[in-house]
This record gives sequence, C-alpha cells and structure tokens, in this order.
Amino acid sequence: MERNNLYPIFLKTVNLNILIIGGGFVAEEKLTFLLKSSPDASVMMVSPMFRKDTISLSKKGNVTLIMDTYKEKYLKGKHMVVATTDVPEVNVKVYRHCRKRSILVNVADNPPYCDFYMGGIVTKGNVKVAISTNGKSPTTAKRLRQFFEDVIPENIDDLVKNLNEYRKTIKGNFEEKVETLNEFTKGLIEKKES
Repeated sequence: MERNNLYPIFLKTVNLNILIIGGGFVAEEKLTFLLKSSPDASVMMVSPMFRKDTISLSKKGNVTLIMDTYKEKYLKGKHMVVATTDVPEVNVKVYRHCRKRSILVNVADNPPYCDFYMGGIVTKGNVKVAISTNGKSPTTAKRLRQFFEDVIPENIDDLVKNLNEYRKTIKGNFEEKVETLNEFTKGLIEKKES
C-alpha cells in the first residue's frame, strides 16, 4: 500500500513573507483559504490582472497587490511561494527560481513541482486539524474536512482552555504530567457503549 510521507507542520504565517503569483480564480482560492486559516498572514500577490473579488479580499488582510508579470526580484525576502498562473512555463520558472533560493514552493495542481500541499483544514477555536491526501484527491480532503467539522464538538475550545489551566496546576516532572493528562483525557476518545 502506498504511504503518505508528508510531514505536517503548523506555520506562524504572521512571521513569514508569502508570495502568490497569479491573479485568477486559483490565486483567489489560495488567498481565501490562507486568510481563512491565518488572517494575520503577510501576503504579496503579483499578476498583470486581479479579479474584483481578489481586490476586495486583499483589503481584509495584510495583502499587497502588485500589477506586474512575474520577475525573480519578487522572491527577495520570501519564505513561501504559490504559483498559480495559467502559463506552465512561468510556473516551472518560479519553481526553479525558488529551489535555487531554498524557498518553499507550491505550483498549483502540479504535484511534481510542489514542496508542500495546502490541505483541508478544520478550525474550532484553538483546535485545528489539517487533512492531506498526498496531493491525490482534494475532493476527498474536502469531504473529510466536512466530516470533522460535524463530529468535533463546538465546545472543544472550552475543553482545551480548561485543560491548559489544569495542566498548570499539575505537580511532578514532564512524564508525570503527561501521564496525569493522559488519564484525565482518556474519556475523550473512548467509544460509548450503545
């Protein structure tokens, strides 16, 4: 059986400089999901044109729009790049330039030219679940996201905050604290007898 070897991480996007190349629907979709998950993300978008909705969306976040075609100079100081143009040669050029500079890059809908994928995300307060299908099926990730949105209770954030307060009161070394919390939270995942 094939295995997903991707390593999931949660990025503090407020500390990163992100570049989206392109101004069409795919670029807008990437920006929408990025800002939904990380409203404080610092994003630059470069494109000869931007959709009206993209312009409106950019005003809701820390987004800079630059009306221009892609040039390598726009990579300066960037940590992460998403290429979404409808010109494959430009996207491949972006990929090569990013690899040369050790910048993480994602060429939309082109897995061989991706260092990372943007998966399905479920957020309930402080709880966030990321879903990956290894770039094979965004539709499955979307369905799983909807499933988890339904099954994770709305009050999960209250539980997390309460456990955080409880954790501060526990005595002992790290291992003892972990054991106490494991015992205390065991009921969260036990299946109910019907």
